[in-house]
Amino acid sequence: MGEMERHRVWEEPMVGRLFGAFYDNAQEGQLHSASFIMGEPTRKGWMRSIRNFVLDGARYAQPRLGPGDYLVVKEPNGSQGAPLLMEALPESRMILLVRDPRDVVSSVLDGARRGSWLYEWGEKGGWKENALADEDPDGFVKRRARNYLHHVGGAKRAFDTHRGPKVLVRYEELRADTPTVMRRIYSELGITVDGDELARAVERHSWENIPKEKKGEGKFYRRGSSGGWREDLTPDQAQTVERITAPLLEEFYPG
Repeated sequence: MGEMERHRVWEEPMVGRLFGAFYDNAQEGQLHSASFIMGEPTRKGWMRSIRNFVLDGARYAQPRLGPGDYLVVKEPNGSQGAPLLMEALPESRMILLVRDPRDVVSSVLDGARRGSWLYEWGEKGGWKENALADEDPDGFVKRRARNYLHHVGGAKRAFDTHRGPKVLVRYEELRADTPTVMRRIYSELGITVDGDELARAVERHSWENIPKEKKGEGKFYRRGSSGGWREDLTPDQAQTVERITAPLLEEFYPG
């Protein structure tokens, strides 16, 4: 989408985590107190503050953003805060992109092993220090499955309550027929785009056009396919992911 005319991408501002984690970790008593900064009695006030915070941040982060431009916010690691963000910005459009959690967990497990891209990217106190993917892979799988349920579950709640234009996209469908799915996305969001321009953008970012040296095990671009978890996860690990993410599997990947 960032390739399209009058589109700007805000790459993981993490504003969802900023508000979502704080709100989710509040105690029940705090949520009902007007003294708590995000208490229910003062919701109207702090919801307006979230709105202003996001819009002001966007203006500074994207100074070239014009009145007729579209700001595409990519926020996978902040999606736990999606319910608050969509409530604060009800006129926004929303894309809910989901992927089989078993494939997600197997992909992160590969990337977090020693020498892989995620492990090398991590700072002190993060992936390298914990090294759970190597030292305790079963524990790592359990933790990542819970993380996926928390984040995608939050995004799903936001999607269900959002009254503006929205579209649900499964990764597997997007990968199988990217041009058709991208046209559907723009159609359901009510955004008119040039078909030829969209086709060129899809081609430019296709899996086939990614250099071979950037693809493979341990790299950011690993497979670009679905179902690899059957080879990557042990039966026990697969069952762990299925048990933890059962609500999402039942809705998005029944059977």
